[in-house]
Amino acid sequence: MTLSDRALLPLGPVMVDIEGYTLKSHERERLCHPMVGAVILFARNYKNRRQLKQLCAAIHGLRSPSLLIAVDHEGGRVQRFREGFSLIPPMRELGDRWDQDPLEACRAASDVGERIAEELMACGVDLSFIPVLDLDHGQSEVIGNRAFHHDPRVVTMLSRALIGGLFAQGMAHCAKHFPGHGWASADSHVALPIDDRPIDQMLAKDLLPYQSLGKLLRSVMPAHVVYPALDSKPAGFSRRWIVDVLRVQMGFSGFVFSDDLTMEAAAVAGSISERARAAFAAGCDMVLVCNRPDLADELLANVRWKSSKTFQRRLQALMPRR
Repeated sequence: MTLSDRALLPLGPVMVDIEGYTLKSHERERLCHPMVGAVILFARNYKNRRQLKQLCAAIHGLRSPSLLIAVDHEGGRVQRFREGFSLIPPMRELGDRWDQDPLEACRAASDVGERIAEELMACGVDLSFIPVLDLDHGQSEVIGNRAFHHDPRVVTMLSRALIGGLFAQGMAHCAKHFPGHGWASADSHVALPIDDRPIDQMLAKDLLPYQSLGKLLRSVMPAHVVYPALDSKPAGFSRRWIVDVLRVQMGFSGFVFSDDLTMEAAAVAGSISERARAAFAAGCDMVLVCNRPDLADELLANVRWKSSKTFQRRLQALMPRR
């Protein structure tokens, strides 16, 4: 496909997925919808590095500017591509190294970031949803050893090193799950977690990595968790969290991705279209719809959205330097 064959469309605010190893005709049509701006890949989309490279090239070749291609490639149990890729340890191992030798742990975190970026970018993947900035409070099984450490200062330092490794290869990142998913025990994939701590306690702990990393952060993903001390809505649907706290108080000027809108915790906002509207109204730049192509099509058919130069600039800033 040549540049003249591509759909010349500005990128939209919806991230969708695909079924398998190659693009099907109806998926090509969906990915050329004006509301679509990105694709998230899963383990089902990976056979080997050659196949992944061809798939990413096909996705990038559909439109100009190219769709953003993302993946959850944290390491440990959340690593979508395995055979042919370096096996990344769970981030807890880096935290354990810190307890023995902080300098060596930071070097290892930087190396991990470089390796992740180098291998993903070589296959055409643009962004990994890392680092996890959640603290390990010993209560959330869905976070568990995905968290670096229980100490926010350690999480900050190791995340800074990991992000530095990504940047060294030209890859941006997405920090998650703002303002923190480490305390609430419920899994937001299947239930609505509630974190009922006072705001002062969260500010002193869970929010510290976001505050400390500041302008280094390129994108952030809010949690589908309710924090009643500030708002009755989950953070991903809360303007108080995304605008008042993240953007105004913390000065964050980067991109905001919603978490997957098909998760059970997101159901409190209504239908898939209502969830998307609520996320946009709260300040999310892009919404994710995963594993439900029927709901993705419903959203694309019913939600209206107007692009802006700010949106396009923020999204293009996430594309890697190759």
